[in-house]
Amino acid sequence: MSLQARSLVALAVLALLGSAGRAAEPAKRSGPAPGSFTIENFQLESGVTLQKAVVVYGTYGVLNAARDNAVLLPSHYMARSNGYDWLIGEGRALDPGKQFLIMTELFGNGRSSSPSNTPEPFHGPRFPLTTIRDNVEAVRRLLEDGLGIHHLQAVVGFSMGAEQAFQWAVSHPRFADKIVATSGTARCWPHGIVRLEGQIRAITADPAFKGGDYTEEPVRGIETTGAVWLGWLFSQEWWKRELWRKTDPAAASMTLAQFTEAQIKEFFAGADANDLILQMRTWEAHDVGTTPGFGGNTEKALRSVSAPVLYMPSETDLYFPLGDARQESRWIRKVMLAPIPSLWGHPAGAGASPADLAFIERKLRAFLAAR
Repeated sequence: MSLQARSLVALAVLALLGSAGRAAEPAKRSGPAPGSFTIENFQLESGVTLQKAVVVYGTYGVLNAARDNAVLLPSHYMARSNGYDWLIGEGRALDPGKQFLIMTELFGNGRSSSPSNTPEPFHGPRFPLTTIRDNVEAVRRLLEDGLGIHHLQAVVGFSMGAEQAFQWAVSHPRFADKIVATSGTARCWPHGIVRLEGQIRAITADPAFKGGDYTEEPVRGIETTGAVWLGWLFSQEWWKRELWRKTDPAAASMTLAQFTEAQIKEFFAGADANDLILQMRTWEAHDVGTTPGFGGNTEKALRSVSAPVLYMPSETDLYFPLGDARQESRWIRKVMLAPIPSLWGHPAGAGASPADLAFIERKLRAFLAAR
């Protein structure tokens, strides 16, 4: 399975990519043009300096002469730069024929700087915590120093990509004209930390983990964390109605036990335990309120946001509940709160069903076109 599928939306969209809900899309692209940007002596918020910080990214389209047609799509958990292909296409709100689309990959995904690919003294469990702000700063340098882009039409993010979108709005309020966030909040609220800690402990409890200095991946621990992850991914009603049978023709005849076992193994196949944990720690630590100057006050940070925000939580998201999004939206001056009416839980924010995709596309198109 590609690393695109190793994103939180993988289960929901695996078969839908070729379903009737996607039939109007153009022929499948070969993927974004790949890129890699290295920052020498990159200092993290923790004070630790990475001798070489690498940001992997991909692009669709061409940057125009005025350099004003760029849109940033920061990646979600463990995703690669093709993790937004579901949202991009000719004639769509994000059109490579009109916009220059930049998809960046988070630290810890196994291709950008990560525990698994960084030499000592920061290999494996010794890799330092990277925050959402660290990722935003690295991407800012990619844009300005690497691509010569000093302004964006929009930042559009799903899940951890939404966390980054909110951070862009707080840290660099005039860099992007508009902010779009689906299935993600401006802070990881306490219930999210508890859930993530459960997943981390599932990995570290495996004797094969060896404090992170394993010689073979702690597969049992990784699969156990997958079981925790899967229980939160979709809504309770989604499971009750056995909607997993609509994710893939092969799943139509599967029992619940067969489906869950197959998907846990498929989703986490080839994943590195330390990489998984680093991105969970990044997720846990996120709070725009801890941006310098806001004293840990999430409300104050969000009230500083000047760009218009399209905020699309999933009505049934267990990772980023609708109540959190409603609370945060009250603190944003120019916000359009548009909950996605879906039973697909968290992946609704990535167009998990044809109805979800149509809702997101319609709202996004109108928002980007508005003056």
